[in-house]
Amino acid sequence: MASMAILTKSRSIIKTQKYSKSISTFRHLFQEAQLAEQPLPQATTPLPPNPATGSPLYNENWRNPFPPSSSPALVPLGLGFLNQSSAARIQSLSLTLDSQSLMNQFADWMTSQRWADMKQLFEFWIRALDKNGKPNKPNVDLYNHYLRANLMIGASAGELLDLVSQMDDYGIMPNTASFNLVLKAMHKANETLAAEKLIERMIQTGKEFKESLPDDESFDLVIGMLLVTNQIDTALKYIDLTLKAGYMLSMNTFTKCVQSCVQNVRLDTLVSIIERCKKMDQNKSLCPPWAACNYIADVAMQADNSELTYYALEFMAKWIARGESARPPVLLSVGEGLVVSALGTAGRTYNSKLLDGSWAILKRSLRQKKVPNPESYLGKLYAHASLGNLQKAFGTLHELETAYGNSTEESTEDLFSPFTSLNPLVVACCKKGFETLDSVYYQLESLSQADPPYKSVAALNCVILGCANIWDVDRAYQTFSAIAATFGLTPNIHSYNALICAFGRLSKTDEAVKVYEHFVSSGIKPNATTYSLLVNAHLIQRDPKAAISVIDDMISAGYEPSKEILKKVRRRCIREMDYEADDRYRVRMIVCVTSVRSLH
Repeated sequence: MASMAILTKSRSIIKTQKYSKSISTFRHLFQEAQLAEQPLPQATTPLPPNPATGSPLYNENWRNPFPPSSSPALVPLGLGFLNQSSAARIQSLSLTLDSQSLMNQFADWMTSQRWADMKQLFEFWIRALDKNGKPNKPNVDLYNHYLRANLMIGASAGELLDLVSQMDDYGIMPNTASFNLVLKAMHKANETLAAEKLIERMIQTGKEFKESLPDDESFDLVIGMLLVTNQIDTALKYIDLTLKAGYMLSMNTFTKCVQSCVQNVRLDTLVSIIERCKKMDQNKSLCPPWAACNYIADVAMQADNSELTYYALEFMAKWIARGESARPPVLLSVGEGLVVSALGTAGRTYNSKLLDGSWAILKRSLRQKKVPNPESYLGKLYAHASLGNLQKAFGTLHELETAYGNSTEESTEDLFSPFTSLNPLVVACCKKGFETLDSVYYQLESLSQADPPYKSVAALNCVILGCANIWDVDRAYQTFSAIAATFGLTPNIHSYNALICAFGRLSKTDEAVKVYEHFVSSGIKPNATTYSLLVNAHLIQRDPKAAISVIDDMISAGYEPSKEILKKVRRRCIREMDYEADDRYRVRMIVCVTSVRSLH
């Protein structure tokens, strides 16, 4: 009851309201569904062009720049993507880089050769968005770094070509550096045919896009492959294109070119290449190795190619100069035998430039520590005589006499013989008959009165034998007489031999024998040439018995008759049907062989 009293008292506190007001001031909306009105058709405005046009990634979900690995990608990801920790860091890095920053990052990683990371970073970056929310778009330099990274991690030439072809998807035109990276892969794999086709493509593309023209590195790679496979003609074609374009040949390519031309006996072609290189500032310093220079010189001299021989010696001179300027100095020298051969080549080919160059490099090699050998002087004399330069030829004879004229060795006796060593000078003196001989004689006479005077028995002996060669015994005898009367010199054995030759040619055997008896009585010892000349004189007179008698004296004096002399004697015996002399000849031959063997 108490509780009921409490409830009764509380009713006065809670007052009931007779009406309620709405919170909203708007009129009441009916909640019943109504049909929507059909909109009237209006003309629609087209959207602006796609800002990401040209990017192969536009068709992908660009709000998710890193699609699942199951979806195909334009640039294939490398195996480094499997390394999640490294890939995650590179992926995060790619989101913060623009083109220039990526280029700087590549430059940093190239020094440490992080090629795989470069490849992976580029593949992530190409799928990322720039600050404007557009897919990143590389330029040709960035893409070339990507190509280089693929090359360095072992990508094949075919794979690189596929990557180059994908450059069109980004609106990039491959330049020379792009193709050179592919050529390097082809060079590594020795794909010569593919490299030749690629450089032809570069040449054709370069007609419209100059940045794709091959450069010196392009030609160098292709030429090197062609020379290795001995495709010399094709290689020479590209060498010609290289020089026409004004590019520099690398030392390795130049050396291979030289070796290939020499091995394939393309010496004239090699001369042409060397001459063209010498005319270009970029290539005039090219020089094969020292050993190759010697090999080139040997081959050139065997083929009597004076121009190539000169260039080989010129290359050697460059090496000598480099060695002398080095610290410590490296003293290189050209073999004197090689120089003598070069002088002989100069004489046979009438090349004065090779003559001067050969002598200059010999003097430089000797470095004034010794005089050249007699063979070198004789080679120089022969070259001057062949060129018809008698003044320099006699000047060389004077140098030879100064160096070796006072030698007491027996080997020097034939050194000044007009029949052997000095015979080229004799031939040059009588080239125009008595006109040249008289001119030489008067010049020698003038030099004998000069200050200081020059008097040479060897030179006069050449004039005497020259007169004998043109069958002028009168001039020969007058010149012989002038040795003592005009020049105040004493005739030697070569002087008497030249006079015997003059008489013998004109069948004046008695006079020849008298000359022989005269100098023998004067105490001059005859030599092998003396006996040979007397044998020839008797054979001209058709007297084989007298010739055999001279051979007996020759053998007794310790000289061995030459095969040529023996054949002449036997032939004369048969022609004269002198069988007694022939039998005597046979006996003498047996004695000759026995005597010569006993002497040796």
